[in-house]
Amino acid sequence: MPRTGSLRSATVTTDSAEVPRGRVAGFLAAPPRWVAGPIRVVTAIELALGAVAALMIFGLVLFQAMQRYLPFDGWSWTGELARFSLVWLTFVVAGVLVTRDEHISIEMIDAAPPPVPRVARVVSCVVVAVIGFALVLEAWELMDTQGILKSPALGMPMSWLYGVCLIGFVSVVVRALVAAVRYAVLGVPERDLDEIPAVTE
Repeated sequence: MPRTGSLRSATVTTDSAEVPRGRVAGFLAAPPRWVAGPIRVVTAIELALGAVAALMIFGLVLFQAMQRYLPFDGWSWTGELARFSLVWLTFVVAGVLVTRDEHISIEMIDAAPPPVPRVARVVSCVVVAVIGFALVLEAWELMDTQGILKSPALGMPMSWLYGVCLIGFVSVVVRALVAAVRYAVLGVPERDLDEIPAVTE
């Protein structure tokens, strides 16, 4: 799918001749500072958590490899924490990817005539939001029921594992609903041909 850009984008090219005019369209195309500021802060927090998780995976896996050549027994909790970090990395940045339209997707529908791309985008965002809401409920239940359990090697409460995932699921729901409204009001941005890699022989 084409990249939609950030929420602060002032100009949007849609599948119609002109961008819809009005307060709602103007608000969605260029959110005021009191809205864009908190969005940037939340996005920065999510990306920071994802970066920490990625660095932990790299460091812990590297340390696991080094343990093979050390004269003492390794620490079993390093592998466990690396696996937990992979789960956190997967879900904590999922909402950011929804906003930036960077999830793996099929672009064939974007070549269809209007309003098919717009309807498809809105429906897909609503489906993502519904699934995300179901995952929010499941993560909340797991936090409540699995909190007494601790991981075998690290001794970490399992509620921590699901708590970080809950942040990502809530973000997915909110961002998917916002994206659905943006597509419904502003339409689908035109495909940027510069982003398509050239095929050379």
